[in-house]
Amino acid sequence: HVRQLYALVAETLRYSPVLEKLLAGAALLQAEKKLQPQLAKVLVYDLLFGKGLKCGGRWKVLVRRHRARLEAELARLKVQQKVSRNEDLLAPAQAASPGASQVPRYVRVNTLKTCVDDVIDFFKRQGYSYLGKATSVEELMALSGKKFLLDLHLPELLVFPPQTDLHDNLLYTSGHIILQDKASCLPAFLLAPAAGSHVIDACAAPGNKTSHLAAILKNKGQIFAFDVDTKRLATMNTMLMRAGVTGFQLAQQDFLTVDPRDPRYSKVTYILLDPSCSGSGMVTRGLGEEAAPSAERLQALAGFQRKVLSHALSFPALRRLVYSTCSLHQEENEDVVHAVLQEHASAFRLVNTFPSWPCRGLATFPGAESCLRASPADTLTHGFFVAVLERCGERAAAPSSLPVAAEENPQHGETTEPGAAPKKRKRKKKQVK
Repeated sequence: HVRQLYALVAETLRYSPVLEKLLAGAALLQAEKKLQPQLAKVLVYDLLFGKGLKCGGRWKVLVRRHRARLEAELARLKVQQKVSRNEDLLAPAQAASPGASQVPRYVRVNTLKTCVDDVIDFFKRQGYSYLGKATSVEELMALSGKKFLLDLHLPELLVFPPQTDLHDNLLYTSGHIILQDKASCLPAFLLAPAAGSHVIDACAAPGNKTSHLAAILKNKGQIFAFDVDTKRLATMNTMLMRAGVTGFQLAQQDFLTVDPRDPRYSKVTYILLDPSCSGSGMVTRGLGEEAAPSAERLQALAGFQRKVLSHALSFPALRRLVYSTCSLHQEENEDVVHAVLQEHASAFRLVNTFPSWPCRGLATFPGAESCLRASPADTLTHGFFVAVLERCGERAAAPSSLPVAAEENPQHGETTEPGAAPKKRKRKKKQVK
């Protein structure tokens, strides 16, 4: 339900100028003094452009009371602008802007339950047209209708046109696919823990990254997931069970209170740290009316982020750590990494990961280009920041080699028949051994 609401708010943002005209023409806010403008936009969008009002109670009654006037205003607006479709009411600049309405629907295949080829085949049977592996961001931007692609960077990520609604799809409700933005898939992908490893997900809820880690681990190993919110952990537990995740321990605990010397974590070699941040990179965060965080707020967040990152690096067996935020602010990203690296320079180094990723860290300190950034304009994703830190002297393969291998792997390319499932090939290899 939260994700459905998230998609609803994203579309409301897209239609915001149109909704403002409808509210003004129907005088809805004047008639209903207690109705807030943001909520009014969401309700009117769902009534006129969405799938109909799903809510109950007084809000449903209130908006339906004005339905006739709102529909009349919508018809008048179409006549005035000489259009017949609701979509044509949007300004051309809106359609071209790389905001919420242009970010594709990314679908991560849950390899704990299925494989990419089988998911592709399923969608083809549902009438979707598979176009093969994308070769550029422009191809993703050009998607429309019931067409989809394999992502050009991540090997288990399918890309559908914006606003594709898969919340009622059988694959989603059964946990075979995860609806997760591409940028949000980067942290677990770049951490790349080996099967059998012990991993900490320090700020885990709502659990998409945790389930991604479990898929990479192939459910072999142990994941310790922490979050301070009881309700979020309960939701996360349900989500992980649906995704077929095993070998995880959820704890309602502030990660800063976790003792790195506790014997339970003596084998933890990988940590994924995605701490609280300003969220300024989330393109569907609100209705465009929220003010940017103040300098004081950013400094407070950065202080917490430095503290929690430094704490994570104190785990004795740690080999590799990924630090990520959904923020665009330098204070929460490059500045945090630089400050903590100065404290731990003798023990940890910044890894130059994912060389083919087009958007790099801001050049605020030597080596900052090793970090990754993401944005709607540059990568057609939410705004994101990722840094990979590795213990000095580690002989393990550098994470930068993993994305390269993924890009060069042709098994899901255009020449591959969807019927040839990777799982079968793996079983053959085991027989040979």
